Amino acid sequence: MQRTTRSAWPRTAVLILGVAAAGLPINSLCTYALLLCAAVLIFCGDVVLGARRWTIAIACCLAAALLPLLIAPAPITEGENLFLPGKPGNVLERELPPDVYNFMRSRFDAVYPSGSRCKGDSACSNMGVPDRLYAFSADGVFGDGGASRQVRSIEFSDPVWLRLGFVNDQIYNWDTDAPDVHRGDRDRRFWMGWRRWHIAVPFFLMYRFPADYVGSQLCWRGDVLWPGGAGHYQPLTNTQTGCRELRNGDVGRPIFAASIAPESLAMRLHAPFPVQFHNLLCALAAVAAIVVTLALLVRVRLRETLPVFALIGLALIVIAVDDMSFIGGWRPMDGGDDGLFYTGVGRQILQHLLAGDIRSALIGGEAVYYYGGPGLRYFRALEMILFGDSNLGYLSLVLLMPILVWLLFRRFLSEIFAWRLAFIFVLLPIGEVFGTSLFHYAKWAARGFADPLSHIFLIWGIVVFVGINEKAASRAAALGGAFLLALAVFEKPIVAPMAGIVLAGAGLFALYARDWKRAAALCIGFAPVLLMPLHNLYFGNEFVLLSKNAQLPGAYAMLPSGYVAALLELVRFDFTGPNLHAALAQIGAWLSGPSGTAIFIPLHLAAVLIVFALTLRGRDMDPWLRVIGAAVIAEYGAALIYIVVARYYFPMWLLTLLIVCVFIERRLPAWLERHGWKRMRRMLDQSIGTVAVKPT
Repeated sequence: MQRTTRSAWPRTAVLILGVAAAGLPINSLCTYALLLCAAVLIFCGDVVLGARRWTIAIACCLAAALLPLLIAPAPITEGENLFLPGKPGNVLERELPPDVYNFMRSRFDAVYPSGSRCKGDSACSNMGVPDRLYAFSADGVFGDGGASRQVRSIEFSDPVWLRLGFVNDQIYNWDTDAPDVHRGDRDRRFWMGWRRWHIAVPFFLMYRFPADYVGSQLCWRGDVLWPGGAGHYQPLTNTQTGCRELRNGDVGRPIFAASIAPESLAMRLHAPFPVQFHNLLCALAAVAAIVVTLALLVRVRLRETLPVFALIGLALIVIAVDDMSFIGGWRPMDGGDDGLFYTGVGRQILQHLLAGDIRSALIGGEAVYYYGGPGLRYFRALEMILFGDSNLGYLSLVLLMPILVWLLFRRFLSEIFAWRLAFIFVLLPIGEVFGTSLFHYAKWAARGFADPLSHIFLIWGIVVFVGINEKAASRAAALGGAFLLALAVFEKPIVAPMAGIVLAGAGLFALYARDWKRAAALCIGFAPVLLMPLHNLYFGNEFVLLSKNAQLPGAYAMLPSGYVAALLELVRFDFTGPNLHAALAQIGAWLSGPSGTAIFIPLHLAAVLIVFALTLRGRDMDPWLRVIGAAVIAEYGAALIYIVVARYYFPMWLLTLLIVCVFIERRLPAWLERHGWKRMRRMLDQSIGTVAVKPT
């Protein structure tokens, strides 16, 4: 009988083997789906510890990783960049073949005549132009072939799925709109999530084909410039899809394609059979290695695996309804939005790392952090190393969110009630009224904001803290949970009150148990949060605890002194006092909840009173539930002072929902019984699926 373990490190090692077999970057949806399924099976199952099995699995993954080096055809070199003529002598004019540049310039002038461009000086002053011939692509981190990236196939009709990384570079942070040159167009019809975004920037592509691709058929719709004799290029325009064969004379010569008018280019390559066969063989070897690794090293637990797959499947449906491009595409971020800033700076950080400029990479675009999500830029850089120019890293964490919610609710509620709440959280928009829904997290994650990432780390850290009961494991949980809370604060400092209270509660439990090692693990795990003030002090010579925008006067809608003044006005019956009006407006905005609708203020006020009651007087409740309640109350204080933006407080309302549901399941039935409302009690039990109340 082989020994098994459920420890995180062996599970992570198995997943790393699968990633090694598939190869980096993981930017193919098929590869990502395979690894996602593998991750679920690994982390829901048991890992076998036999040395023989591990040796065979490592050998299989190593063989799959090395096979492309032996039999795979040479990759196609792809160059890509935005086409925007700048001043005379710009880099595109200097380095593109004259025929190519002149053709694209004439197309550009026809699509964007001078009368429709730069109607305001401010619009043109922010319109950056390319600073190199071929733009940087995160897909080319492990090999760019001297251009942007290397590919093994060509097939696109929508540039969103071509994943043009440069679209979200900082230098293209424009706020222009049609008919001028602009970043993209959004289809706001709710059923158009599958094609929500349309890239509008003019761009061009360059392909250099190796000898293996001689005999291929390159088909396209739009403008292609084919190399001729004496360095000249022949424009080939297909209004319908047409094809041309690649010959020996085309090997290694740049072939250009232009998309000046939005979505005017589509291309597909029909490679020779040997190329397709070898590429397929490499892909099958990777799949086989992953399957063999799972068969050898993982014992699947179907009972735990099936609910996770169900939650992930439902989550993917919700995300696709909102914005399908978040699942493997690359949408243009809104000009002037936080998402464009974080993504653009993340691309800069990665380029600094590749150039060996560690200092500039650590600076992260700001010597003193200003924006309210310092950590997202670094997460974006790491994500691009693993997943290329895609959002698949952020998507993975959004898919984790419903699982975390389910685990957290299951910790304090009955199994069936927790499952029903998790189902509602994922699929139904009830959270728009109270408690938040997955839709909120998916929406803001797709826009590239830091809030969902911070909230996921926060909930993850709480789940790690409350879900471990064994003393030996609790020390590792203390380290991991504290680190996750530090990441949450690093991503969005406004969650600091909740993170601080949860950490303090974990510390008190450790001190009460005289577990000094666990207390030390908490300190070590949370210590990275100090990197924020150290960064600001070292690079900017200025002590800023978190981020500088927290010091702006406008960030605080109502200071504590304002509430004192409002109370004095109320005592004096001065109902027209400005402080009293400001206080009521702030409280109303806070109690409006995720929807920001005043009609729901009574509902949220009742929920807040329940949180206070269970936290302050719930001695029969799980101590961890009371700690969570204290954390939520601390965030209430922040919401009463800081500007009320709905997305800042999603986890506050989610944890409020948790405590209210505990009240409904534990306290409300007994209260109904005492007051003679037995029929209502039975209806409540049926609705929440309560069979027996959990012991606390």
